[in-house]
Amino acid sequence: IHEFLRQPGIDLVCVCNESGRHGEAIELSAMAGKHVLCEKPIEVTLPKIDKAIATCEKYGTKLGVVFQNRCSKDYTAVYEAIQQGKLGKLIMGNAHINWYRSKSYYADNPWRGTHRWDGGAAFINQGIHTIDLLLNIMGPVAWVFGKVGTRVHDIEGEDVGVATVSFANGALGTITAGTSLYPGYPERLELFGEKGSILMEGGKIIQWNIMGADAPVWITKSVTASGASDPANIGHQNHKIVILDMIEAIVKDRPPMVSGTEARIPVAFISALYRSSKAQKLIHIETGSAK
Repeated sequence: IHEFLRQPGIDLVCVCNESGRHGEAIELSAMAGKHVLCEKPIEVTLPKIDKAIATCEKYGTKLGVVFQNRCSKDYTAVYEAIQQGKLGKLIMGNAHINWYRSKSYYADNPWRGTHRWDGGAAFINQGIHTIDLLLNIMGPVAWVFGKVGTRVHDIEGEDVGVATVSFANGALGTITAGTSLYPGYPERLELFGEKGSILMEGGKIIQWNIMGADAPVWITKSVTASGASDPANIGHQNHKIVILDMIEAIVKDRPPMVSGTEARIPVAFISALYRSSKAQKLIHIETGSAK
C-alpha cells in the first residue's frame, strides 16, 4: 500500500479490503494526501472509526462511505415521501435481512465471520445496508434489546439474530438478520405511519398504501435480484452513482453523499446490539451515537 500511495496521479482511493483493516487503509491514504471512498462498514469498532475520521480531518482529505442502496429510485421515492410527511407520524419501522451464505463463503475467506476482521457477521456485514436505510428514515435510536447466535456456520460471529428497537421519536421496530436462513430471502424494509405504510423487498417497493397519496406510477412491485443467497447477484449500478458523487464532492469541494461521521451511526447501533446480546440487557443509546 505504501508504494501504491506514492503514485502522484492518484487523487481518490477506494478501500475494499477486510473490514477490520479499513481504518489502517483510510489513515495511510489520508496521510498521503488522498481522498477516500470506503466500502461498508467504515470499520468494525468505534475507536477505530473515530481515529480514521480524525486523521482525514487532520490532513484535509474527504472521507466517503459506500451505502449504495440509498441511491435506488425506489428508496429515494420512499425517503422523500416520508420527509414530506405523507406517512404522518412514524409508528414502526422493521428491517429483515434473512439471508443465506454457504459454508464455502466463510471457509474460502477466513477473515469473514471473525470478530477482529469482520466485526461479527450477519448484522455488521450483510445486514448493515438495510439497517442504514432504516435508521436513515426512522432517525436516532433511544434503546435496543438484541440477541444473536451462531447456529449453523463455524464462525466467531453471528449467523442469526433479532433486535427490538425504540426510536427517539417514539416509534418502535424489529430487526432480524442471518446468514443461515436457507435458501435466503430478499431483504425487507417495512415502514408504518399514522397515514399508511410502505413495504420494500429486494430494493423495490412492493406495497404503497398511503391515505390520499398515490403510488409512483413506475412501481412494478416485482422483486429484482438480491444478494440474499449469492453476493454475485448484487448489481453495480448504484455503486457507479456513489463513485460519481464522490468525484463531484472532490471537484466541487462539498461533503460526499455519506460521510464518515454518518457511516458511524449504523456501526454504533450494531455495536450496541452486540453489547445487548452479550450482557443480556437493554442498551440505551445517547442521541443515536451508542458511545
